[in-house]
Order: sequence, then C-alpha cells, then structure tokens
Amino acid sequence: MKIRLFLLSLATSASTLSMAQPASKAYRTLLSTLYGNSTVPTVTVLQLKKMTNVVLLDTREKKEFNVSHLPNARWVGYDDFTFERVKDIPKTATIVAYCSVGYRSDKVGDKLKAAGYGNVHNLYGSLFEWVNQGNPVVDSSGKPTNRVHGFSRPWGIWLHRGEKVYD
Repeated sequence: MKIRLFLLSLATSASTLSMAQPASKAYRTLLSTLYGNSTVPTVTVLQLKKMTNVVLLDTREKKEFNVSHLPNARWVGYDDFTFERVKDIPKTATIVAYCSVGYRSDKVGDKLKAAGYGNVHNLYGSLFEWVNQGNPVVDSSGKPTNRVHGFSRPWGIWLHRGEKVYD
C-alpha cells in the first residue's frame, strides 16, 4: 500500500512539475536548434517581466505586429529592417527583441550588436512563449486582444493560447 501511495505521489508531482514548464521538450529542442550559434543572449519571459527600462523591439512583419504585439513594443521589421528605425535608441539601452519564436529577432539582435548596441537580448520563445504563458498582447490601437498572428500554419502549432490569425 505504501508503495502505491508513493508511486501515485511521484506521478502527481511529475505531472505538476511538467505543467509549471510551459514549453514542451520538442519546442525547447526547436529553439535550441534555431538559436544554435547565436551571439545574442536570451532572456526568459519571467526575466523580461522583472526588467525595467527596456526597449522592446518587434522584428516581425508589419502585418503580424498589427494583429498583436507586446505592450509598449515598437515595430522594426525583419526583411526590411533598417537602422533608421532604431537611431533614437541609445547604444547603451537595454533592448529585448522578439518575433514569433525567436529566429528573426536573433538575426536582428546580431545586427544591433554589430552596430555597437551593447545590451541586446532575444526573448526566449518570443511572442509565442509570452502568450503561451498567459501574458497580454495588444492590437494596433493599443487595446488588449486575444488574437495572435501565427506566422504560418506549420509554425502556429507552437502557439497554444490565443486566437491564431493567418493573414
């Protein structure tokens, strides 16, 4: 009887522990592969929430940003990213870039670092992880929304919360 209770307790603990870690092993493996040889350090959602005086840069396409984005984020793009969009940001500022899962923001982060921005970070899991952990996003008018651009249907499988939007 004691063994059964122990096993039941162990199974319950493992189940609770896995729920506390929202990113699946497959998702963490994907992110590890995407970030590969990155020179841009990552910050977790929890770390970002504790940071102050942060400049949030959304590196997705404008149509994705318009659906929803992190509160107070500014759009800088990816395919058409230019330094003109960040010229007013001091090179000493703490910057956290994000996209859907972190690949595009990592690449923009590399460009920012190469241009002399010394405190650049990539949000681990990016917008998908932010939303998956139950954090708010806002639409183009700054109002809270449940809608999230899923980038594409294959990538959208990593988004578990919110209403997925594809163009």
